[in-house]
Amino acid sequence: MSLTLRPVQTRTHPPASYENALADELESIYGRGVHDLPGVVAALNDSGVRPPAGTDWTEESFTAELARLGGPEEARP
Repeated sequence: MSLTLRPVQTRTHPPASYENALADELESIYGRGVHDLPGVVAALNDSGVRPPAGTDWTEESFTAELARLGGPEEARP
């Protein structure tokens, strides 16, 4: 039996540029040793990556956005 690893097996299309930018920024933030929610939110606000509404990140908007992005693709605009 041959197994194939597909990192994101539930995606029906490639990630959007916003999703890639957010993922890249989060990787950079975690790489600098920031792992707590307030620190991640502050670092995101210092970066050029904004939530879809264009406002500053809050702990609530960040956790909601991660839940939205991790949810079913049908729920995304």
